[in-house]
Amino acid sequence: MDEQETAERVAAAMTAQDAAIRAAGIRLLDIGPGRARATMTVSESHLNGHGVAHGGYLFFLADAAFSFACNSRGVSTVAAGGDVSFLRAGRLGDELVAEARETALAGKSGIYDVTITAGDAVVAEFRGRSRAVPHLPPPYA
Repeated sequence: MDEQETAERVAAAMTAQDAAIRAAGIRLLDIGPGRARATMTVSESHLNGHGVAHGGYLFFLADAAFSFACNSRGVSTVAAGGDVSFLRAGRLGDELVAEARETALAGKSGIYDVTITAGDAVVAEFRGRSRAVPHLPPPYA
């Protein structure tokens, strides 16, 4: 199996097994080795008391793209940490796109940057730190 086939197999298994991602309306758009794009349309269930997308959902969308990207090589990988900077509000009806890209991979540790956009506007920037856990079953099992 080549790297792209592995990434696609991982994505199919993760999508089928992750009820939280499905419940939030997060959908995978694209995946490849060390990268992923996911989307979520801001609905009323995503809004906070100010009538804009709750920061927790923005973090969740970024974390989902990060998760797909860091598991895309076929080794079970978990988050070791993540930070987000909110730059503008997500509004009702916005189609948010989170693009994750691997920026460093050394041994069992990785760093991934995720940019969330609504159209041409950057909504948030996320940096995730990953840790491979090779003794777990592969993420496509």
